[in-house]
Parts: sequence; structure tokens; C-alpha cells
Amino acid sequence: MGTAKDGVATWKHDLMLALLATLVAFAFTAWMGFGALADVDNDNLLRLVEVRDLLNGQGWFDLHQYRMGPEGGFVMHWSRLVDTPIAAIILAASALTGSTPLAEKIAQVLWPALLFCSTLFFTARAVRMFAGPSAVLPAILIGAAAYYFLGIYSPGALDHHNVQLMLTMASLALLLEAPAHRTAALVSGLCAALTLAVGMETVPYVATIGVCVALLFMVDETGERAIARDFGLGFAGVSAVVFLATIPASAWGDARCDAFSTVQFVVAAIAGIGLSAVASSGFAARGWRHRLASLAMLAAAICLVMLALFPQCLTAPYASLDPRLKQLWLDHITEAQSLFALVVDKPALVAARYGTPLVAIFLMALRLGRGGWRRQDSLVGALLVVAFGVAVWQVRGSTFSIAFGVIPLSAWIAKWRARAETNSSLAVALRLAAVWLVSINPVWMGAAAATSVALEKNTSAAEESSTDKGCEKTASFAAFGRMPETSVLATSNLGSPILAFSGHRVFAGPYHRNVAGNLLVLDAFLGTPDAARKIVEAHRVGLVAVCRGSGESAMLAKRAPRGFLSGLLQGSVPDWLEPVAETKGSPIVLYRVRQAG
Repeated sequence: MGTAKDGVATWKHDLMLALLATLVAFAFTAWMGFGALADVDNDNLLRLVEVRDLLNGQGWFDLHQYRMGPEGGFVMHWSRLVDTPIAAIILAASALTGSTPLAEKIAQVLWPALLFCSTLFFTARAVRMFAGPSAVLPAILIGAAAYYFLGIYSPGALDHHNVQLMLTMASLALLLEAPAHRTAALVSGLCAALTLAVGMETVPYVATIGVCVALLFMVDETGERAIARDFGLGFAGVSAVVFLATIPASAWGDARCDAFSTVQFVVAAIAGIGLSAVASSGFAARGWRHRLASLAMLAAAICLVMLALFPQCLTAPYASLDPRLKQLWLDHITEAQSLFALVVDKPALVAARYGTPLVAIFLMALRLGRGGWRRQDSLVGALLVVAFGVAVWQVRGSTFSIAFGVIPLSAWIAKWRARAETNSSLAVALRLAAVWLVSINPVWMGAAAATSVALEKNTSAAEESSTDKGCEKTASFAAFGRMPETSVLATSNLGSPILAFSGHRVFAGPYHRNVAGNLLVLDAFLGTPDAARKIVEAHRVGLVAVCRGSGESAMLAKRAPRGFLSGLLQGSVPDWLEPVAETKGSPIVLYRVRQAG
């Protein structure tokens, strides 16, 4: 076991490598002109709107988005824990530059870069504990490439998925280090609680980490007792702090399945305190059967609490979603598609999202088959398999499986590098090159892109027009900011950018809690022009926005070929609308509602 001084030295070494890789990625992004900032992403822009609202005086506990949805808005399911550091960067940059718009740009660039560096650092730490120092450099290289091309750390990426990946990787890395560092397990529990508080997408990974800690304690009481105790304390303690800090007293009795609330707090408190109590008890020290019985009782208690108090949270996440929204919205979100759907609809994406994790799982299976399974293998292998399982269900899980896959892939590269150092034959060199190529996720992405281009050569002109990217560019929304504030009737994918680039309010947005607003827009666009006019008048709509190159618009028009939206796309404009001259030539066409009389 190394000394504390050695630990500090390796910590500094890994941090410096992560910083260097971040600077290289940042320089490349700057050379490309920070092009990602010109792209429209609903979640990133709505996060910016949410931060602006906070800085402009909206209450800390008030998560309403008042400018989206029906009159009065709706409550978002996001956490202030992500808003806070972004708001702090904007405040600091604004004080230094004297310009709020410039400060926002700085935050849009700096925040993802900080998270990129942090994630890469914790990946390096995890790999060091898993495979030794020789695997750190490969981890930095293939990890940086994977994270960069995943896009969740691009400039403007203010959404919470990058925060969740960083915290989850931190929790894993700290658990791997826990046998050698006294406080690592406590901080790991803290990170696990925070990533759960940020969003429910990480429930499978947090649960996997907790189960692994418990099972490792069951089989090795001497080595894992303190780790299980401290992890449980950190997890329960931070969950309590987050509950008190982000949930108003008036909502303590509200059970929300899609965001941190009394449900998650109660379960986290029982699980964390229970695990710590079991690890500290003399009964558990009597043998593994006693530990198994204690942990089984704890698991049963958690299940009983869920069944008795929160049974609604045991169903599928979108089980209660309106069937029309599921059919016309959720089923068309790429990141919510299953692997089987991608094989049929977007086969090229399968290689980009599932290639390296599948290789990593194969490597872990080989390690298991050879024997000598270690606690490190249990933690990494369990998370990798669970993340891949989530990715099979929904492609969004592939972000985590790609990240966890970096760990065994880096060990694989280190092994072949060591062979190449002692054997200079061409065969070994070629194998090492092949190992590098197979382990680099962008190689799979490039192959997938090339395949996609080949498959799309015969695409018709009509199909190509539906992939027009003008609807996803910031410049297309410039006209909104020059017009008097009003309510805008637009499809869901136009909602967040309209809020971000103007003072208007909208009804639709791609968020599952905005049921009433999304259904209102569907009723208007899928119905007849007369039915749409009644909705427009009832809700005091001033503008109607249509993006001709939008896949969403094409899908809705196909659904209702004689509907209001389909008519607008074909140039049939009812007499109660007039085109707005400022949008001539833009992919987004605006129509002003004529005032009666």
C-alpha cells in the first residue's frame, strides 16, 4: 500500500493529465469557433432560461416555468443544484465583464469544460485503482475522445446529464479507492446522493453502487465494514441536506416519482442509515449468514415502504403519460428508443452507441472466466452491465455504458502496451494498433457515420428536406426577439429556443409534465383551421410559428394531412393569419394573428 505522499502525487499527476486533455479539447473547440453554441438544444436552453429566472428573482423553491404551458405555466422536475453553479459563474463573469450576455456565453463554455475535466479526472482515478498506473494515459486519451464526441460536454451543454455522469464516475472512483483512503467511502456516498438528487435517470447506477457496497460487505466483513458504514452515512446524510435545501416545507408530503422528493429521501434515509447500522452491529460480525439476513431484512423494509407508501413509483416512468403524447412525442425521441428500435430505424447509430461498451463487457467476461475476480471487477463490471442493460431499454443509457467501458478498455490497452515493450514483433504492434482502434469510441462513430451516409444515398429529396438543420440554429430565432411579447403557438421543439431568445411565452415543450400545454398544441395543429382559430382566440395567441424543415412538423402533418399545420406547410394560410415579413427566407415562418374587427 502506498503512502499518503504517494497518493497526493498520483492525484496531482492524474489531475494534470485531465487538465491537459481538457485544454486540448477546449483549443480544438475554440478553433472550430465554438460552433455548438449556434446549435439549438431544448434542454440546454431551458436550463439557461431557468437560471435567468433564478437570477431575476424567481424563488429558490419555485420551479415553475411560467412562460411555457397553459396559463400559469407548469412545475419543472429539474433541480436547483445544477442551476446554482451556473448562476454563480454568470454572476462572477458579469461582475468582471459588465455584460450579462457575455457572462452567459462564458458560463456556457466554462461550465461544460469544468465538468469534462472533472469526469476525466475521476475516470483516470478509477482506472488507476482498476488496472494500475500504466492504464491512466490510455484512459485519458480514449476517455477524452469518448466524452468529447458524446456531445454532453460541448459548449452550451447546461443540461444535467454531464453533471450526473461526473458524480457517478466520482462515486465509483472513490469506492475503488476506499480501502486505502479513510474518507473515500463517505464522499462516495455523498456523490451518489447528489447524482440521484440531480435527476432520476441515475437511479439504476446509484442502486447498483449501493447493492455492490452491501454485497462486498457481506462477503468480506473485515475489509468492507468501515466502507459500508461510511458510504451509508454519506448517502443518507447528504440526502437529508438536499431534501431540506431544495424542497419547501409545504411540499414535504408530496411524493414525486420523477424528481427528488419525499419518496427518494425516505428510501435514501432507510437505505443509508440501515446499511450503516448493519455494518456497525455486532450481529453482522458473527458471520456472512448473519450479514445476509440483516441485509435481506433491510431490503425487505425498503420494498415494504415503497409498496405501502409509494406504489405509484414502481410503475414504468411514463406509464401515466397521455397516450397521444406517447405516440406523437415520446416514441419519436431518439434517446428514449430501445436498441431493438434503433436496429430497425437507425442501424448506424447502434455501432456508435453500443460498440465499445460491448467490447468492454466481453473483456470483463474473459476476466471472470480466468478467475481471480477482485472487488474492483465487481464494482466496474456491475455498473457496466447495468448501464448496458439501461442502454438496451433506452439509448440514453449508452452515455454511461460508454463511460464505464473506458475502464476495462484502458486496462486492455495497457496490457498490450506492456507486451509491445518486451516484444517488438510486427504482429504485436498490429494487435496493439487494433486494440487502440477498437477502444476509441469516435472510431465506431466514424464508421457509423460512413455507413449512414452510404445508406442514405438513395434517400428521396422529400426525405432529405425533412432533415434540414435550419430549425436547430440560433440564427433562425432572431426574428422572435424583435417582436412585441405575446403567446406563440409552435411545435414542442421550438418551445425552449423561443423562450431563450425572446420574451414570448409558448404552450408546448418536450417535457413530460407539460401535458396540458402539449395537448393544446396538438389539438390546434392536428385539428381544422376553424378549430385552431378557436384555440388561438381562447388562449390569446399572437403568433403562430412553423418550421418547414422540422421532422416534428412533417410527422404531425402526416398524421393529419388535412389539419391546420399541414395546410400551413403547403402554403394554405387562413384569412385570420398574416405572414410576418421579417421571417421571409427563414426556415421558421411566423404568422401574426389578425385582430378581430
